[in-house]
Amino acid sequence: MNFKPWKLSLLAALSVSGTAAFAQSTQSAQKSLELERYSEARAALLRAGQSPDASYQLGRLYQMRDMPDSAAFYFNRGADLKTPMGMIAAGRAALAQGKNAEAEIQFDNAAKATKNKDPKVLTMIAQAYAESDVKNPAKALSLVEAAHKLNKMKDDPALMVARGDLYLKTDNGGGEAMNSYDRAIMADPNYVLAHYRKGQLNVRSRNYNEARAAFEKALSLDPSYSPAQRDLAEMYFYVGKYDQALSTFQQYMGSAEKTPSTDAKYASFLFLTKKYPEALTEVQKVLQRDPNNVTMNRLLAYSLYETGKNDQALAAIENYFKVTPAAKVIPEDNVYYGKILSKSGKDDQAIEVLNKAIQANPAAADDIQGELAQAYIRKKDYPKAITTYRARMAKGNPDLAQQVLLGRAYELNKQYKQADSLYSIVTTSKPNYVPGYQMRARANYALDPDSKQGLAKPFYEKYIEVATANDPSKYKDGLVEANGYLGYYYYAKGDKAAALPYYQQVLALDPSNQNANQVVNSINAKPKAAPKAAPKAPAKKK
Repeated sequence: MNFKPWKLSLLAALSVSGTAAFAQSTQSAQKSLELERYSEARAALLRAGQSPDASYQLGRLYQMRDMPDSAAFYFNRGADLKTPMGMIAAGRAALAQGKNAEAEIQFDNAAKATKNKDPKVLTMIAQAYAESDVKNPAKALSLVEAAHKLNKMKDDPALMVARGDLYLKTDNGGGEAMNSYDRAIMADPNYVLAHYRKGQLNVRSRNYNEARAAFEKALSLDPSYSPAQRDLAEMYFYVGKYDQALSTFQQYMGSAEKTPSTDAKYASFLFLTKKYPEALTEVQKVLQRDPNNVTMNRLLAYSLYETGKNDQALAAIENYFKVTPAAKVIPEDNVYYGKILSKSGKDDQAIEVLNKAIQANPAAADDIQGELAQAYIRKKDYPKAITTYRARMAKGNPDLAQQVLLGRAYELNKQYKQADSLYSIVTTSKPNYVPGYQMRARANYALDPDSKQGLAKPFYEKYIEVATANDPSKYKDGLVEANGYLGYYYYAKGDKAAALPYYQQVLALDPSNQNANQVVNSINAKPKAAPKAAPKAPAKKK
C-alpha cells in the first residue's frame, strides 16, 4: 500500500468553526471528500456556484484525484489576492503545478496580511504543504510551531494532524508523526482523522494489532468512515487473513461511492485474495465502462491465466502490451507473460521474457527466478533449471519449498545423490512431512533399481509409518507404491512370507492391482498348481 496521507482528506482539519472562509454550503462536500466520495462532493460543490469556498474545495478534490491542472484552475478561480484565504488558494494553485517558490510567496503574503497572528491561517498553509508533493516540509513545520505558540501551546487536533503528516515527509519522522496523532487524540478523543492516521502509520510500521485497534476506533466513532474499512481490509490481507480481508473489503464496498474506481479496487482485491473467477467477473464489468483502464486490462490477463483460460490470457496480455505505455508496465507483467507463454508451449519466448524481467527489476529476481527455473524444466533443460534454483538459493535462507524444487530438478537430471541430500534436509526439518520420505525413497530406488542393496527400503518403511499416523486416505497411491516396493524387495530375497503382507496391503488399497493379485495367488497356491509367474519390479516413478 502506498502510504500518502496527503492523498487522503484533511478536510476534517479544515472545518474550523468561526472561519468566514468556509460557508455552511460546502460542509457536506467537505465530509464527502473526507470519505473519498468524490463524485458526490463534486456535485455538491458545483451546486454551490463559483464562490471562493466551492472553488477552493474543488481545487482540493482534483488534487486528491491527481489532476494538477484542474486543481490549479479551481484554486485560481477562488484566488482573491485581497484576502488571506485568496492568497492561500493562489499558493495552492502554484503548489499543484510544482511552482514552489511562487507558492511560498503567496503563503508569506497570507501570513503577513494577518500579521502572523492568526493560527487558523498558519494551520491552513501547513495543511496545504501536507497535501502537496513538496518533499522538504521545513517551512511548513515552522508554521506549525508558530501556530502552536499562538494557540498558547495548547494542542489543536487539526494542527497536530497536519504536523504528523508533515513529519511523514521527513527521514525517520515516524516517531514524531505518531506523537502528533496521539496529541491530536488527547486534545479531542473523538477526532476520527487522527485515529485513522494512527492506523495507517501502524500498518506502515507493521504494528498490525495497534493498526486494527486504531481503524476500529475510527469506525466506532463514525461507521460511515469507509477509508478506514478499506485500509483495515488491506491490513488483514498483509497478515494473511484473507477471509477477514475480503469480508471487510465488501463492507467497504457497501459504504463507498459506487464508481468505476471503487469497482476496480474491488476487482483488484478479489484477485489479491485469490478469488480469481470472481475477480475476472468484476474486471470484465469495469472494462465494459472503462475499456482503457490499465490496471483492469492487466488483471484481465492475470485472471484469465489463473482461471485456466490460457489462450485468452495470451491474447489479453499481448493486447495489454500494445495499448499500455511502457512507463506503466510493471515487472509482474513480464512474469505473467512468461508464465502464459510457457503454458502455451512457447518456452523459448517465456525464458527470454523472464530473463528481461530479472534484468529490469533485480530486486524482484527471487520470485521471477522460480518461474524461470520452471520454464527450463518444462523445456527439459534441467542443468539450467538447477543453475537458476541455485542462484536463487544463494541469496540466503532458502525455505524448504526451494530445497524440494532444487531436489526435483536434480532428480530429473539423474543426479540422485544430490536430490536425496536435499530431500533429507526436508525430512530432518519436518519429520512429519509425509511426501518427503517418498521423495527420498524414489531417489534411492533410482540409485538401486534392482533393489539388491535395498537403499529405498528404510524410506518406504518410514513413509508407511508416517502416512498411516497422519491420514492414510490422503496417501493411498503412495501407500500402494511403498507396499509394492517392500513386497518386491522381500520376494526378490526369497522371503515370500515377509513379502505376502505387503502385497496383501496393496490389494486392500487397490483390489484391481494385477501384479499384486498374481503374486498373492502364486504365494498362496498349492505347490503342484503354483504358477511360474514372478512379481514385477516396481515401475520407476517419474
